[in-house]
Amino acid sequence: MNRWVKAGLVGGVALAAVGVGIGVLGYVRYSKDLPDHTTLANYTPSVATRVHAGDGRLVAEFASERRVFVPIASVPKRVIHAFVSAEDQNFFTHHGVDWVAVLRAQLQNLKNLGSGRRPIGASTITQQVTRVFLLTNEVSYVRKIKEAILASRIEDAMTKDQILELYMNEIFLGNRAYGVGAAALNYFNKSLDELTIAEAAFLASLPKAPDRYYRERHRDAAIARRNYVLGRMEEDGYITAAEAEAARQEPLNFADRAGDNQVRADYFIEEVRRELAKLYGEQTLYAGGLSVRTTLDPTLQAAASTALRDGLMAYDRRDGWRGPVARLQGLDSWQEKLEEVRIPPGGEDWDLAVVLKTADDAVTVGLIDGRQGRIPLSELKWARKSDKGRIVGPSIAKASDALSPGEVVFVESLAGAKGDKADQFALRQIPEVQGAIMAMDPHTGRVLAMSGGFSARMSVFNRATQAMRQPGSSFKPFVYLTALDHGFTPSTLVLDAPFALDQGGGLGKWKPANYSDKFYGPTPLRVGIEKSRNVMTVRLAQYIGMDPVVETARRFGIYDNLPAQLSMSLGAGETTVMRMTTAYAMLVNGGRKIEPSFIDRVQDRTGKTVFRHDNRPCVGCQMPLATTAVAADTGTAGTVPVPQTAAPTPPADAVPVNPDQVPQVPDDREQVDDPRTIYQVVSMLEGVVQRGTATKLREIGKPLAGKTGTTNDSLDAWFVGFSPDLAVGVFVGYDQPRSLGDHETGGSVAVPIFKDFMTVALKDQPAIPFRVPPGLQLVRVDPESGKPVPPGTRNAIWEGFIPGTEPNDGQGVLDGGDNGAGFVSSAGQPVPGSQPAPTIGTGTGGVY
Repeated sequence: MNRWVKAGLVGGVALAAVGVGIGVLGYVRYSKDLPDHTTLANYTPSVATRVHAGDGRLVAEFASERRVFVPIASVPKRVIHAFVSAEDQNFFTHHGVDWVAVLRAQLQNLKNLGSGRRPIGASTITQQVTRVFLLTNEVSYVRKIKEAILASRIEDAMTKDQILELYMNEIFLGNRAYGVGAAALNYFNKSLDELTIAEAAFLASLPKAPDRYYRERHRDAAIARRNYVLGRMEEDGYITAAEAEAARQEPLNFADRAGDNQVRADYFIEEVRRELAKLYGEQTLYAGGLSVRTTLDPTLQAAASTALRDGLMAYDRRDGWRGPVARLQGLDSWQEKLEEVRIPPGGEDWDLAVVLKTADDAVTVGLIDGRQGRIPLSELKWARKSDKGRIVGPSIAKASDALSPGEVVFVESLAGAKGDKADQFALRQIPEVQGAIMAMDPHTGRVLAMSGGFSARMSVFNRATQAMRQPGSSFKPFVYLTALDHGFTPSTLVLDAPFALDQGGGLGKWKPANYSDKFYGPTPLRVGIEKSRNVMTVRLAQYIGMDPVVETARRFGIYDNLPAQLSMSLGAGETTVMRMTTAYAMLVNGGRKIEPSFIDRVQDRTGKTVFRHDNRPCVGCQMPLATTAVAADTGTAGTVPVPQTAAPTPPADAVPVNPDQVPQVPDDREQVDDPRTIYQVVSMLEGVVQRGTATKLREIGKPLAGKTGTTNDSLDAWFVGFSPDLAVGVFVGYDQPRSLGDHETGGSVAVPIFKDFMTVALKDQPAIPFRVPPGLQLVRVDPESGKPVPPGTRNAIWEGFIPGTEPNDGQGVLDGGDNGAGFVSSAGQPVPGSQPAPTIGTGTGGVY
């Protein structure tokens, strides 16, 4: 053998030995203190908590990283193949590092020397798993060496499927999506098995630039990158040429996840978030992968939000126009200038527009997208100038009286409304007034809908659960209930006449008055509620004493510690919409104790139920399944419909094993008052709708009951009411209390909101009458006098009396004044059995 060849071989062997030695030394050196790769076997990713409505629709997600964990067995092959072709062509054959790809990358880096380009790597999927879970993104050869060592160890310890599962659930794919499951939902609103080949290829294109390709301005680059992945899939034999070509022709369209399958319920969801955080802590809430089934009814929630917003805007328009959002300096390049105007919180559902020109019958406006339209004079009539809630400007005779060129305003399209044309708009204004609405199942306490203000983007302060306000006359039914519990009847006469009480300490006399500033003499309790008579209520509270009234308010959950002052009988204490709605729900359900609830069930990331609001045993049920409703039986008494108390509702996730049998569920609700006297109050509250302060609600054509409430100086307006199976509370007022206006009441402000909501809520529901409990004697009476009337008398009603308390000609009238109260006959003589009034503290009062 030629000595030069021998020398070469010896030299080669020596160099190889040196190389191996360096490699061994490098391995030994860089193997020290490496992270423990075996921890990957216990992978528990951060998974979003998903919140669903009662019908299963997604309402919200709470997540530090938006991720939906998908086992590798559930990932379609076309998705796996797309990522393998795009990221690691030889994944199924290498042992953690693709050395051919490494050599190719290094040669390319040598070519790029001095070009300023970032060095490229050849990371396999296994190496990417190593970097994501165990190392950092540092760009260095040391990190690459450590990465290669760990990748090899991972390949020894795990199967290819296990490595893929880690990779496909952890990788960041832009648009706040971690993992392929979340990315499929975020980009296409699809589950993985619904993705087309083209959509799978797009997702596989994202790891290289996750925050770029989904943006509209990079759409051409996104399509090019997707098509590159399709080419690789074809080259690797995962798809045919025909499939690749068809996928290339498919348009790249992203879906809006906030579509028909999602529900907007910001205030409700925030209440759920707070409750979950209290139950499980922030870490589990945002990373624990809980599945939460709420009580929310999407249809009722949409109706509640719309009714409240429309009601607040309707009231706000009565207060006039406060001026434009902004003013442009000149109308040249108006579209570009308009784009720079910040949208104030609360106006997100409307369009910003600039007034371009005015005429007598309309103003012309321009929108950000370049469209132009008209606001007709009919939509500007309300826009009289106002100052601090009071109209100061003249009536609007022509469009130019309301708006001027250059003013930026909110508008809403009238397309489709009352046949208006698509180019016509209505002028809009974010209300200053706020309010709340809540709807509840009165038999279970499940909150079906809730809105705590005009817009959660303006303020997350929830006026349904957090605002403490005076309920005014909406508290009166509980004063009357207390009186009925003490032997009064709906026909008992109470004197409606001037009342004065010395407050002591030089404070003068307290003289409550009726809203009309008139007095009506002896009046039945029923009329006192229907017409919201203040003086009658105070006289009644003085006679029975405030201590029993305070106890009634406590039992019904309205107040915890109500001062025993006469003014409190008129609703001068502060409470919340949720408490008032719950109390009214306990009236219509026959006096059964309920607690408001927002969550039916919580499951952990494995599907195990960890919380169920209703834990009653359900004999003959299988759990968990879909919600079922139980219809109440009805009965008759003579010719008068007398429905019985509603049957207990099964837990929300239970159905009977035998669909032909109603499941037997124990009714463990506490009875807080006599169902008979409670029904008497319900019947009187139905009279509020039929003949009293809420007659607007008769137009709905369904049995309804409730009570208006308005406080001193019209600071707060309420209506709380119910149908037999739905309780609803409405409140309207300013966050910084000020008068709603001299002539604004619960009837004019809150009742229209209640009406709009109930019109939708009861649209397809039967006209179920209020359920009458056993133990009442029904008598036909004249509602104005409370006296029995013969058959055939017009306008008579069926009144419920506890046997032995039916009205007669000898009943007295509750009289009284500064020093006490008692029953007197029509001749002014004391009626036996009357008693002096207890000494009661006094307050401010004056509400109606």
